[in-house]
Amino acid sequence: MSVSSNASSAASCNGSADDSITTTATTATTNTDNSELAHILNRRQSIMDSQEAGIEVPRSFKVVNVYTEFHEFTRKQIKDYQKTFNTYDTARDGFLDLNELKYMMEKLGAPQTHLGLKKMIAEVDEDHDGKISFREFLLIYRKAQAGELDDDSGLNQLARLTEIDVEQVGVSGAKNFFEAKIEQQLRTNKFHDEIRQEQEERRREEEERAQRRQQFQQRAAIFQ
Repeated sequence: MSVSSNASSAASCNGSADDSITTTATTATTNTDNSELAHILNRRQSIMDSQEAGIEVPRSFKVVNVYTEFHEFTRKQIKDYQKTFNTYDTARDGFLDLNELKYMMEKLGAPQTHLGLKKMIAEVDEDHDGKISFREFLLIYRKAQAGELDDDSGLNQLARLTEIDVEQVGVSGAKNFFEAKIEQQLRTNKFHDEIRQEQEERRREEEERAQRRQQFQQRAAIFQ
């Protein structure tokens, strides 16, 4: 057998080996993805089966002292936020995933696109697990209170709309609620503006009196 023939045969074998390795790696990746998906689906099914059987499912998230960390909120506020969170945590796993957040925003009357929902999660997803824990849920309200959210952002809508029970008053009721809040804020601002105007008028009057006294003293000095 010639050298050329041997080289061709070796190249063919190497090519076959590379193809085999690539195929094996692709298959392994696919199997891993399928395994993870199967684990998630099995976990969901197990939770649903347990709930139907009346068995309490333990939460699988890290417990943090939110009352200490989020000291700007009262205990009542945090408990109300927890109640809202639990309402939409339908899997009872201590997280809001994309589908649960989608359902939540639809129920609040502010549906979001798929990309919009992913952006909402990413903005508070500090551990980068692709979902919102209760602690991260509280970050939404912290950011809203600090004015760190855009007015038209999904998180800002969530924070505003969960101030009231949309289930009870409906979307139109929520709209009226926020319109009333805006009107109240405008009235408050107008009241403050009126106070500032009165203070400004008093300041000008005092300056004018001071100028008249000074002019009177100057004229009086001429005749002394």
